[in-house]
Amino acid sequence: MAGFLDRAKEQAQRGINQGKQRLDEVQAQRAGNDLLRKLGAAYYAEHRGGGSHEATQDALQTLESHIAENGDSFLRR
Repeated sequence: MAGFLDRAKEQAQRGINQGKQRLDEVQAQRAGNDLLRKLGAAYYAEHRGGGSHEATQDALQTLESHIAENGDSFLRR
């Protein structure tokens, strides 16, 4: 009986860990999409005359930092 409970506990823990990993991936993907939208908005504003080159560069740098930390899988959708 103890062996069964131990296996059930291990399986539950694996499920929890997989769920946490998936949640982290989804949150990173959403953050990447948000940063990509901000970059697009900064670029559009710069080229329409209402934004600055510095704002575009800042948005690009923030996006690149996010990609370095989390990967670029959100770009492939």
